[in-house]
Amino acid sequence: MMGWTWEYEGYAPADARLRESLCTLGNGYFATRGALPECVADDVHYPGTYVAGCYNRLTSEVAGRRVENEDMVNLPNWLPLRFRVPGGLWLGPDTAPVLDHHETLHLTSGVLERRTRYGLGDGRVLAVRQQRIVHMADPHLAALRTEFTAEGHSGPLDVEAALDGGVTNAGVPRYRDLDGRHLTHVHTGSTAPDTLWLRCRTRTSDIRVGLAARLAADTPGAIHHERWRAVQHTRLDLVAGRTVTVDKTVALYTSRDPAISDPLHAAVDRVGRAPGFDDLLASHRTAWAQLWRRAELDVPGEAGGILRLHLFHVLQTLSPHTADLDVGVPARGLHGEAYRGHVFWDELFVLPYLNLHFPEVSRALLHYRHRRLDRACSAARDAGRRGAMFPWQSGSDGREETQELHLNPRSGRWLPDHSRLQHHVGSAIAYNVWQYCEASGDTEFLHTKGAEMLLQIARFWADCATWDDDLMRYRIRGVVGPDEYHDAYPGATGPGLDDNAYTNVTAAWVLSHTLEVLRTLPEPRRRELAERTGLDDSELDQWEDVSRALHIPFHRGVISQFHGYGDLAELDWHAYRQRYGDIRRLDRILEAEGDTVNRYQASKQADVLMLGYLFSPAELQGLFRRLGHRLDEDTWRRTVDHYLHRTSHGSTLSGLVHGWVLARARRAEAWEFCLEALRGDIADVQGGTTGEGIHLGAMAGTLDLVQRGLTGLETRSGALWLDPVPLPELSSYGFALRYQGHWGVRLRLEHGHLEIAVPSSDCSPIDIRLLDRSVCLQPGESGRLLLVDSLPRWHHTATVQPVPDVR
Repeated sequence: MMGWTWEYEGYAPADARLRESLCTLGNGYFATRGALPECVADDVHYPGTYVAGCYNRLTSEVAGRRVENEDMVNLPNWLPLRFRVPGGLWLGPDTAPVLDHHETLHLTSGVLERRTRYGLGDGRVLAVRQQRIVHMADPHLAALRTEFTAEGHSGPLDVEAALDGGVTNAGVPRYRDLDGRHLTHVHTGSTAPDTLWLRCRTRTSDIRVGLAARLAADTPGAIHHERWRAVQHTRLDLVAGRTVTVDKTVALYTSRDPAISDPLHAAVDRVGRAPGFDDLLASHRTAWAQLWRRAELDVPGEAGGILRLHLFHVLQTLSPHTADLDVGVPARGLHGEAYRGHVFWDELFVLPYLNLHFPEVSRALLHYRHRRLDRACSAARDAGRRGAMFPWQSGSDGREETQELHLNPRSGRWLPDHSRLQHHVGSAIAYNVWQYCEASGDTEFLHTKGAEMLLQIARFWADCATWDDDLMRYRIRGVVGPDEYHDAYPGATGPGLDDNAYTNVTAAWVLSHTLEVLRTLPEPRRRELAERTGLDDSELDQWEDVSRALHIPFHRGVISQFHGYGDLAELDWHAYRQRYGDIRRLDRILEAEGDTVNRYQASKQADVLMLGYLFSPAELQGLFRRLGHRLDEDTWRRTVDHYLHRTSHGSTLSGLVHGWVLARARRAEAWEFCLEALRGDIADVQGGTTGEGIHLGAMAGTLDLVQRGLTGLETRSGALWLDPVPLPELSSYGFALRYQGHWGVRLRLEHGHLEIAVPSSDCSPIDIRLLDRSVCLQPGESGRLLLVDSLPRWHHTATVQPVPDVR
């Protein structure tokens, strides 16, 4: 990382997939992996282009069973551009000597630049420079500029540009037993000497895709068509030391797009009207500059560089263009095919960041869930429950997409997958509804779609809760918690665990907050909602009871991950680390040994400690108090210590949550986990997974760690609440946010002070709440929070200080 660039020096085949993921370019509508245009999909390289929300469903024969999966589709490859000396081999890093190779991802402008020098023999060299953009202003455009320079020779160079519809979904090795050919009816053609096109459709979802490419070169080319490919050839005359340029401009549409009649016609028309590369680059840079202003982030050092890269990839996956789409939060971005492009609970780690910068995007992502509310209610009914049971993995239409089998690559065995029992995804959706409305002040959404989702999620939890006469408590049985390792009791014939603490506490939170929303609804709207859903006072009374009497298990003075957790065996962590080194996927290791992680007090990632991630200490204590438990500081510290030593961190989210929690519980150890979260993808700590797609939740979560975690920032009760916990390793940084109509509110933590500046506007003042006092900042004012002995003390400016515009 060099300031605002991300750079790779030299050609390294072993790192190609990782580089391609981290050099992906996108605009919230579609994204293309950072593969070299002269390379095809093979065991080293994997070009891939993905449109948000473009899925297809296929059935495969696996382990003697028919398995149905829905995948985000790898669409036709628009990148191909290869070159050679006439009569020679096509040049590429695997076929020709690479004298120099340098790739630079320019974060400020969203440009991927590569410079390569190929040796041609006899002292001859071909220097290639490329600049690539996926346009941030026009979401349907992309462009590739290629500059060729002959060194030590002159002569012809053949160049071939293509659109390739023969692609498959083959980017994840463990999925290769599954049918990956999602495209059919591939046709190609041309509309002008410089313009070719390709159209196709997905096999079952019947999404029509249209691409058109325009090639600008010094000499005209010839177009021909192969099976699956539209190809344009041109021959350049190179003169030693003189640069020759070829520009390729592409337009991409699908039949899911609004305001078009046909995706192919739209693509051909758009590429024909597109300006040249220089003008496209200028408007693209302007769009990126606007995004960076809205998401202003000033963090020094290595951490700041990684955070900018994380923010870059968040914005490429979920940009303002996303607000016009019916899509959710893909857990692996638009960067690869891992998790099949599905939507999990990762929005829990993404929306809190977006709420304070791009609330219109958060609202659209919540609309994705609301549009699938009926499907979630149907799933609950099919399971014999009331309310809404949202799927653990969601795709196009909101049905449960979690596979029933998963492959353990260590043992080679296909095993039952019970992760669909992670019903806490519903609580994550409810939490995001609440957080979005608190941050944006969007009462219209809260009173309409938000209230509808909250009601049905609360109804589901209340119906799941059964009364236990022995415990005199309500219990929620047969679930899987965020840990994911534990999906059954040792020796049990069926899956599921009872009284997962995280599930029960968040269910209680959903019930209590839904009751609060219903109480504050305007009476006409409340009546409408009750009539539509059959809600009555007796049901509300039940919710009140359940929200106060859900069972929370404890053992030996700590919160139990689930009922019976304290009876499980202890694992010899030292022995397993000595034997295997990396034990992040302890579940696979034990299964390959003929054992099961269900026997042990061992977690893949934060589970109970997720409560400390979602809720401030005061709010968490209040939740436990409502449930009839006293959660004091000693109990929480013991709980943190217990799970800290029994977690393998097999998820990129684990380091993030532990860093967040430890910043308040054990500050000296927090930074180690913060670094783990920061480096999770760039260092590929999970061992090869980043090459299959980045981990969007972890990337957005690190941004939110700086934004909310270390500042103690909460948007609650119409105020900004602050309780800073600066870490020695990250004690000086600043950022801007958007809060209830205020654009560019600046916060800066530095040298024991927290400064807040509210830009001039006609908005209402902002209430700032601290542990022991509050203050009101008018637009155009700034204030300073002095941190003395960890006790925040407010020093309000004596006179109004003008605040400069956000630059």
